[in-house]
Amino acid sequence: MGNPTAKTPRRFPRLLVAGLVVVIVVLGLAMLILAVGQSRRTAEQVEAVDALATSRDDCVVCHRQSTPGIVEQFGQSTMAAAEVGCRDCHEVASDYPGAVEHEDTFVLNQPTPGRCERCHSSEVAQFNQSRHSLPAYVAMTGTTGLSADHLAMVQAIPEGSFAPDKMRNALFAIEGPEITRFACESCHNVGRPQPDGSVGECQQCHLRHTFSLEQARKPETCNACHIGPDHPQWEIYEESPHGIAYHTGGDDWNWEAEAGTLTVNDFPAPTCATCHFSGFGSSGTTHDAGDRLTWYLFAPISERRPSWQDNRTRMQAVCRECHNQAFIDDFYADADAATEAVNDLVRESDAIMAPLKAAGLLTEAPFDEPIDYVYFEAWHHWGRTAKFGTWMQGPDYTQWHGVYELLSDLAELKETAEGKLGGGGE
Repeated sequence: MGNPTAKTPRRFPRLLVAGLVVVIVVLGLAMLILAVGQSRRTAEQVEAVDALATSRDDCVVCHRQSTPGIVEQFGQSTMAAAEVGCRDCHEVASDYPGAVEHEDTFVLNQPTPGRCERCHSSEVAQFNQSRHSLPAYVAMTGTTGLSADHLAMVQAIPEGSFAPDKMRNALFAIEGPEITRFACESCHNVGRPQPDGSVGECQQCHLRHTFSLEQARKPETCNACHIGPDHPQWEIYEESPHGIAYHTGGDDWNWEAEAGTLTVNDFPAPTCATCHFSGFGSSGTTHDAGDRLTWYLFAPISERRPSWQDNRTRMQAVCRECHNQAFIDDFYADADAATEAVNDLVRESDAIMAPLKAAGLLTEAPFDEPIDYVYFEAWHHWGRTAKFGTWMQGPDYTQWHGVYELLSDLAELKETAEGKLGGGGE
C-alpha cells in the first residue's frame, strides 16, 4: 500500500496549461490561414486592378467597344501600371516604315523591336546577338533578300556564320507559302527582319497585351516552338527531374518575382527561362538564348561555340544554386562524351552517302527520293534529339526517340546504299 499521508498529484493545472497551449496553436494556425488567404486575395485584387479604368484616351474609349479583351488585358499589365499608353507603342509618323493610316493618325499594327528598344535597349541588343534573331529566320529562308545591313548583322552573330543545315531552306521552298504560312513561319519569324530595319517579333515570347512575367517564364511558352521530332525540348523537359518538379510544385513558385533577383526560394527547380534567360545566382539576365550554351547542338556535327568556356561558366553558376561542383563537373564530362558519340554516328551516315555522291548515284535535287529523307532525319531529328535529351536529362529522348532511331536509319541507309552501288537501285 502507498503512504496514506502522501498528497494526490495536482493534475488540473497541468491540463489547463496543456489546453491553453492547444488553443494558442489552433488560433495561430487560424490566423496564419487567414493571413495567407488575405494575401492571396490581395494579390488577386492587385492583379485585377485596371490601370485604364478611368482613361478617356481616344484609343481606349474606342477599343473598349471594338476589342474589349485587348483593353482589359493591357489595363491589367505592368506596362499600363507604368503609364505606358497605346500610342507609345503603336503611334508613329506618317512616313515610318510599315505605318498605316488609322483614325486620323498613323500606327503600326504590330509594334517592332525598333519601338521596344526605346525602353528595352539592352534586351533588344542581347536578342540581336542570339539564335532567336536573324539566324532563326535565315535557317528558314536563307540569306537571299536580306539587306546589306542585315547580311552583315547575321554574319556577325556566331550562329549566323555556322549554318550547315541548308536543306531546311529546300523544304521551305518545296512546301510552299500556303503551308509555311502556318508551319515554318510561325516559329522562325521570331527573327524576321522588320520594315524599319529592326529584327524579330518580341510578342512571340511576350504575349500581347498582358506582358506577364509569369507567362514569359513558364515553359509552356517555349513549347510553342521547341516541340516535335527536330527539337523536342518541351517533351524532354516534361520527363526530366526539373520538369517533374515544375509539374508537381510549380503552382507555388514565385512567378512574378522581380527580374534579376531570382533565387531557389522563388524557383526550387529551373524552367527553360531559369537556365537560358533569367538572372539567377551570379548569372545576370539575358535575352540571348545561347549565352550559356557550350555546344551547337542543333548542327549535324556539333561543335563547341566560340566562347564556350565563358558560356559554360555562366550556365554552371545557375546549376550551382542547387548542385555541388563535383556533380556538375561529372555531368558535363559525361554529356560532352555523349555529344561526341552522337557526332560519330552522324559521321557514319555521311560516310555511307559519300560513295553514292562520288558515283553520281544521287540527284542534285533535294528531297526527291526516299534516301534523302532518311539521311536528313538521321541528324535533323534523331541526332539532335539524342543530344538535347542528354543535356536536358530526358532518357527516353536520348534513347528511343534519339540514338535508337539514328541506328535504325543507319541500317536503312546502308542497305539502300549497297543496293545503289550494286546496281540494284532501291
